[in-house]
Amino acid sequence: MRTYKDIRQIVMERITSNEWPMGELIPNEQVLAEEFGVARATVNRAIQEIADAGFVERRRKAGTRVVPRRSRDAIVQIPVVREQIENMGENYRFALIARHIVPATKAAARELSISTGTKAMRIVCQHFAGNDPWQFEERWINLAAVPAAREQDFTSVGPNEWLVREVPYSNAEHTFRAAAASEQQSQHLGLGAGDPVFVIERKTWRRGKTITWVQLTHPGDRFSMITRDDIPYSDVASV
Repeated sequence: MRTYKDIRQIVMERITSNEWPMGELIPNEQVLAEEFGVARATVNRAIQEIADAGFVERRRKAGTRVVPRRSRDAIVQIPVVREQIENMGENYRFALIARHIVPATKAAARELSISTGTKAMRIVCQHFAGNDPWQFEERWINLAAVPAAREQDFTSVGPNEWLVREVPYSNAEHTFRAAAASEQQSQHLGLGAGDPVFVIERKTWRRGKTITWVQLTHPGDRFSMITRDDIPYSDVASV
């Protein structure tokens, strides 16, 4: 028996693949319920979540229509830092500063959605482009979601590369901000106290569990970020 999540995924695939193009009415709940062999209430829940996310618009007696997307969300991929630096033509070097399994702080517990004091892995490390500090990494890993992390010493392969290659995720959240370097960040990035830095804060999830929470700090004058949005030709009106 299909769940509402299954129905939601199928409907979203039909929308994003243009099987149901922008502006088109989609089949009503009764038709979809018969197609999928589920109760109408199951379809209703799936469609309502899609409407809440802004992909369809529901109107009483007028049906449900795919919403024209006047703006698009940029997709931010999670890169392997080593590959980023090597693609810049620089030699990559990684240095592990600290790796401990310790009770989660209040902030880490909140971000990992675990209880304060639950043991988690804390990693502090540094990435270099040539001889220059390029990124300072402060990371927590939820061991309940990634128990295999206990066996990794992260001395030769950093947590970024290991997680990207070994631990699939279903959802990610990024926060970008400018900040003044803390004393620790200044020390490891070769900056003066309070110098400008660019911070990427990221969380990833799998099956409802938070995998990791990380803060990646770069010298403000040595970092830029590019995202690319590949838009199907049929979706393009003007840019």
